[in-house]
Amino acid sequence: MMRSRKSVMIIAGEVSGDLHGANLVRAVRRQNASVRFFGIGGDRMADAGVRLHQHIHEMSFLGFVEVVRHLPFIRRVFRTMNALLDSEKPDLVILVDYPGFNLRFARDVKKRNIPLCYYISPQVWAWGRGRVKEMAELVDRMIVILPFEEEIYRDAGMDVHFVGHPLKDAIQVDMEKTPFFKETGLDPDKKTIGMLPGSRRQEVQRLLPPMMEAFRSIRRAIPGIQAVIGMSPALDAAEYEAIARRATDRPAMAAKHTYEVMAHSDALMVASGTATLEAALIGTPLVVLYKMSPLSYLMGRYLVKIRFISLINIIAGRQVVTELIQDRVTPGRIAEHMIPLLTDDKQRKAMRRELESVSGLLGEAGASGRAADLVLDMLA
Repeated sequence: MMRSRKSVMIIAGEVSGDLHGANLVRAVRRQNASVRFFGIGGDRMADAGVRLHQHIHEMSFLGFVEVVRHLPFIRRVFRTMNALLDSEKPDLVILVDYPGFNLRFARDVKKRNIPLCYYISPQVWAWGRGRVKEMAELVDRMIVILPFEEEIYRDAGMDVHFVGHPLKDAIQVDMEKTPFFKETGLDPDKKTIGMLPGSRRQEVQRLLPPMMEAFRSIRRAIPGIQAVIGMSPALDAAEYEAIARRATDRPAMAAKHTYEVMAHSDALMVASGTATLEAALIGTPLVVLYKMSPLSYLMGRYLVKIRFISLINIIAGRQVVTELIQDRVTPGRIAEHMIPLLTDDKQRKAMRRELESVSGLLGEAGASGRAADLVLDMLA
């Protein structure tokens, strides 16, 4: 047991980080309830007992252009968090993914000689292996959740630990198909498409309209098929409603039931990100969509050096799911790749087998608990 009450600053800037940060906090406090957490996060982290000084609603930006537009706000948050480092004097700082903010903030932590743990590595293998050396100078312990990341950081001389993927603990389907469909106004006997257009306003604005147009095309090929939109808790329902109400064939809407949408749909249209991996772990066939502002995309193409954008394909090292990127995100192309997943049993079963193999590469359940052990070791 620790001799005195410990204080931890934790920073997550996105929905996935809020989820994993909350599960880490709970796992730590199950072993030592006296540890006090404060920082940046969302509703899940707040529910886990983190005292929030900034909410992720205001922190989640997609693309270089959007970040530049919000620079004055970001600078204000930096000043606030630096002031808290000085006033609260935490025993440990935990940074959860969110590299655009966290890698810069790590320098401020280092200047104060506060121990620093990075949980869920920035995707340096995609956009900047050259930054691993810098991270080695700033980060005292790296906790990674993808198997190939461990070698990258170990080669740089870092204290790195692969704990498995925390989504294996987080995914929980609470409602069976029939009650879920009854609640959302769907018919449990009809084929169903799940739409997951993302957790950022820009994603929803760019991806939901072509998703709904694709649904119209699919209905012509598969009469009677229905659709449901999984709404992220990070956005107000009005963001989705404003777009969905324009549709002739309006999909159903599901708030706070993302995993039910994934589990009870026959196939999914999913914005690239953590949701694609969640769908893979649940095992539902999917098509991955990715679209950002033209300038941000051009800059991203210059910086990103990997073959795939979806975590499923990156982990597998080959194409398991179709990726429709930027100008290829059209209703026609989405429908073209979705229809076989809804009608061809052989193709559906083949994809399910591939998704199961990806799940097997992500380690055993219990990642949050193993990460908590490493955090408590640093505090002790």
